[in-house]
Amino acid sequence: MTKPSLPDLLHAAVSAVGGTERPGQVAMAEAVAEAIDDNSHRLIQAGTGTGKSLGYLVPALAHGERVVVATATLALQRQLVERDLPRTVEALHPQLRRRPQFAMLKGRSNYLCLHRLHEGAPQDEEEGLFDQFEAATPTSKLGKDLLRLRDWADETETGDRDDLTPGVSDKAWSQISVSSRECLGATKCAYGAECFAEAARERAKLADVVVTNHALLAIDAIEGAPVLPQHEVLIVDEAHELVSRVTGVATGELTPGQVNRAVKRSAKLVDEKIADALQTASETFERVMELALPGRLEEIPEDLGYALMSLRDASRNVISAIGATRDKSVHDEDAVRKQALAAVENIHSVAERITNGSEYDVVWYERHDRFGATLRVAPLSVSGLLREKLFEDRSVVLTSATLKIGGDFNGVAASLGLSPEGVEGDDVPLWKGLDVGSPFDYPKQGILYVAKHLATPGREGTRGDMMDELAELIEAAGGRTLGLFSSMRGAKAAAEELRARLDNPILLQGEETLGELIKNFAADPKTCLFGTLSLWQGVDVPGPSCQLVIMDRIPFPRPDDPLMSARQKSVEEHGGNGFMAVAATHAALLMAQGAGRLVRASGDRGVVAVLDPRLATARYGSFLRATLPDFWYTNDRNQVRRSLAAIDAAAQADGK
Repeated sequence: MTKPSLPDLLHAAVSAVGGTERPGQVAMAEAVAEAIDDNSHRLIQAGTGTGKSLGYLVPALAHGERVVVATATLALQRQLVERDLPRTVEALHPQLRRRPQFAMLKGRSNYLCLHRLHEGAPQDEEEGLFDQFEAATPTSKLGKDLLRLRDWADETETGDRDDLTPGVSDKAWSQISVSSRECLGATKCAYGAECFAEAARERAKLADVVVTNHALLAIDAIEGAPVLPQHEVLIVDEAHELVSRVTGVATGELTPGQVNRAVKRSAKLVDEKIADALQTASETFERVMELALPGRLEEIPEDLGYALMSLRDASRNVISAIGATRDKSVHDEDAVRKQALAAVENIHSVAERITNGSEYDVVWYERHDRFGATLRVAPLSVSGLLREKLFEDRSVVLTSATLKIGGDFNGVAASLGLSPEGVEGDDVPLWKGLDVGSPFDYPKQGILYVAKHLATPGREGTRGDMMDELAELIEAAGGRTLGLFSSMRGAKAAAEELRARLDNPILLQGEETLGELIKNFAADPKTCLFGTLSLWQGVDVPGPSCQLVIMDRIPFPRPDDPLMSARQKSVEEHGGNGFMAVAATHAALLMAQGAGRLVRASGDRGVVAVLDPRLATARYGSFLRATLPDFWYTNDRNQVRRSLAAIDAAAQADGK
């Protein structure tokens, strides 16, 4: 039997989802197929509208060996599993003469734990060990959530938190879920045969395509114990997010509350002397943390060092003792023991990591008004880890609408542990970059307007001239505005001021769930939506409801961000330009993602307005602009107002 051709397969898949084949999508599919055949690596930038999901799914399904697809956002995971994969599999089945299987796999805490549900969560000592369903008042929010979870447990087939609509609070979910460290293990658990997390793993072992998230991919790489099934091909979508997600998984933290809970959970399981030593270490740590000031700790202060060594040693003794004792008087002893062990092991590993000290780690204090101080430790860079763990023994394709920073792939490649394109050497994974472009005609569909006449934004204080500009632009656009702010404080200040000035409804992130806000924004063209980080990347509103995207300033990391400033300093110490490599690259990625909110379909028209003159005047401005879509560029405020008014008039004439 002749092997079906890739163009034929792609054509069948695109027809099945009701799409249109695009040259960029064809080029992408060919590049992915080539990487799989050669067992090589690709970085592929595919602009909005390319149809990149099919661009990698079709060659992956045609390949026949197991493929893992890792994405950053829940929305894309759902789209792949609920829409793209079922339709594509059906479309390819006649030509492939097989029906590839696919499955979703997430971390264990994303699944309902039947043991927790039926036996109750081991609680902290002062609350006693009780059934959490009885304890939560049925009329309280927590009580209602828990009762709903109990009903849902009888009907769900997956136990996956994301299949529960509407969702529940983290507090409610934590009552009926466990981390991998807290899990008893299928063989020891009375509910092991029915376990949702185990069932998901079994489905993944049988699947041709496993859809997972960046965090689980990072856990698989970092922790050594494989959680993903063996696979020959890894496709990382939304790859611009990978470094920050891996950094998040590799970050440890300690808080007095967390240490205190570990003390309480373990106290009943070990003898008094060992428990008292951990209690004393906990109190010492709490006293140090009360005086902690936010910022990086380039050297560990003596009092903190002593507190951490005490925690490390005391927790190690508790871990040994928990493993050696049995207490049948404790209800559901194995679960209590496992939860206590997980809590104490985390304290031990973070305390030991900081005490040992490494030039490759950054340690800092954070302080929160409500929760007090936190001690954090994160890797200075994850590039070495990614080079070693990601690119070995498999072909890797990384794709996103934003991978070329300042005009080339090398910046993103360096953050992934890769050498510049084409450079060969020992232990250097070779890769190729490909930009398949976008089907959109950016110079005709969009304008990039930089308000060059405004004052340069300072660190503090309101910007009166910026508020005036913002109000005038929104009025010219007739609403239809997505406001992307570099801080929540900036978004709130703008929302308050403009609600007083304008008749347009202004929605603010945090006042409602993100999904509800986006739905309301899309439904009414006169409405504006203001917010911060998740809006820069998470909004997909094609059509006339989003015809003006405003960025209040270039989103550089805060100068006092300990991890970013440490990374910047490290680049400088090695002879590089720390500002360009870290701060400007971070800003460029976010701005490209933010500007990408404007044109989501071939009929979209509008303006991206940057209210920060540095994009036009600073030396790094051209680097940032080179990362943005190729919109028509202007500093002419009157021209932009006329254009917005014309776009608004056209939309109104169409009844939108």
